Amino acid sequence: MDNSRRVELVVGAFVAAGLVALFVLAMQVSNLNVFQRAEGYTIVGHFQNVGGLRERAPVNLGGVQVGRVSAISLDQDRLEARVEMTINAQYDDLPSDSAASIQTAGLLGEQYISLDPGGMPDALTEGDELMITRSALVLEDIVGQFIYNQSDGDDSE
Repeated sequence: MDNSRRVELVVGAFVAAGLVALFVLAMQVSNLNVFQRAEGYTIVGHFQNVGGLRERAPVNLGGVQVGRVSAISLDQDRLEARVEMTINAQYDDLPSDSAASIQTAGLLGEQYISLDPGGMPDALTEGDELMITRSALVLEDIVGQFIYNQSDGDDSE
């Protein structure tokens, strides 16, 4: 009886460890990164349309992730989306005239922010605002414009 009880405890511990490993793997794959708290500085960009951009979306520079979107809100004064990005502390030398654009990974993939470095010698610091931003391309708008232009072309013949 003692031996079977020991086997049950070992199997139970093994199953519990497996469930914990699956949970951690799920958090890593889903970009939640609950266990990682990156230190850095926050910069702000204003966009006319953020499309499907979400909080915790990657911020990339040259294809390398340098930060994450930390907050998205509406700027009541400018009536534009205000996007706060937390840039990892190791990338503290981004030029102050860098530009930000909202890109899509693949045709229908998740959206992220792509930074394009400028040429100014001074660097972005906590709370700085990006002056050059490019909003997201919304697939529905592009398809609608294509269909509208096609129907206009048919009427003129």
